[in-house]
Amino acid sequence: MNALQFQKNLLSMQENMMNFALMLTTNRDDAQDLMQDTTLKVLDNQEKYVDNINFKGWVLTVMRNIFINNYHRIVRSQNLIDAGADLYNLDIPVDSSFYSPEGAYQLKEIKKAINSLNSDIKTPFVLFLDGYKYNEIAEKMGTPLGTVKSRIFFARKQLQVLLKEFRHC
Repeated sequence: MNALQFQKNLLSMQENMMNFALMLTTNRDDAQDLMQDTTLKVLDNQEKYVDNINFKGWVLTVMRNIFINNYHRIVRSQNLIDAGADLYNLDIPVDSSFYSPEGAYQLKEIKKAINSLNSDIKTPFVLFLDGYKYNEIAEKMGTPLGTVKSRIFFARKQLQVLLKEFRHC
């Protein structure tokens, strides 16, 4: 596909892209930003497109990946400390940190409990912990949405039993 045809195909998809962006973001301004980011990324990576691949699917996959990456970036960058707080005199109990010996032990036990789960319920639960939404997990796993929700529910229930000693910490 030549560059002109590539650009025409991309322009003809603007309505599809906007609908998909609105579905992902549920906000018109964010959807427009996502559309713009996707358009730039697709144009920058035009040489990576292979002619025998579904163009619409390729573009919407790029959009979905940008959305997920942005979501993860936002989650990682969220700051729990008030910007106006006195950073030198924060009242934070040091011993409750995962970096303390007790905290490191607790974290190790939590990871051990999660890893002991049956893979049918562990996989969607870990994806949920990684910040994916239920519908994203269902799509990624090729599993019905209700099944994903119930597996995450059962994972939580099993972890509550396995980690009952940490409930009162």
